[in-house]
Amino acid sequence: MQNNYDTIASYYDFLSRLVFGSSLIKAQSRFLNYVKPGCRILIVGGGTGRILEYLAREHASGLVVTYVEISAKMIAAARKRHWKQNQVYFVHQAVEDFDSPLQYDVILTAFLFDNFTEPKIRLTFSKLDRMLCSDGHWLFADFNYDKDKEKWWQKILLSLMYKFFRWTCDIEATALINMEDIFDRNGYLKIFENTYYAGFIKSIVYNKRGETR
Repeated sequence: MQNNYDTIASYYDFLSRLVFGSSLIKAQSRFLNYVKPGCRILIVGGGTGRILEYLAREHASGLVVTYVEISAKMIAAARKRHWKQNQVYFVHQAVEDFDSPLQYDVILTAFLFDNFTEPKIRLTFSKLDRMLCSDGHWLFADFNYDKDKEKWWQKILLSLMYKFFRWTCDIEATALINMEDIFDRNGYLKIFENTYYAGFIKSIVYNKRGETR
């Protein structure tokens, strides 16, 4: 199955810390202050679930979280996390197959879109956009590579990463797509952003303006 991290789930956290230190989890959790009490949250591609514990640090109860993840082993790891009194509903499904009649206050996608080719990105983005309420926040984190500000080590590292994850997880992508352009074209307002790992990782909080697009 494409884009499935089952094969490396048992050592994914170790591998991420080995290469990036704490940068990946910092990027995911940087803007959790935009999660307000009682929020309904959609997390897509949450991996081993460390983000659930960071959410619990902000709010010990009252959150309703839908956690969509294609990897059964990642979900098994996430179920062992401590999310205090919040409600967490796990959905073992690819995001392109997931649908919900609910409207979410916050959507969190961390290191998700770098797995996809542009057609699937557009399809997935459109689907998630419909699930986000009119004034909701989209917390986005992913790798960032600007060809105009080329750093040779980023180019090499990105190439090695894609080769490794195509081999181990059968991801479909071969290159990063500029997600900021997609958010902009869909009427999202960038509120804040932060970078990590010398600019190779970026966190952005977007607001959905709510106008007809």
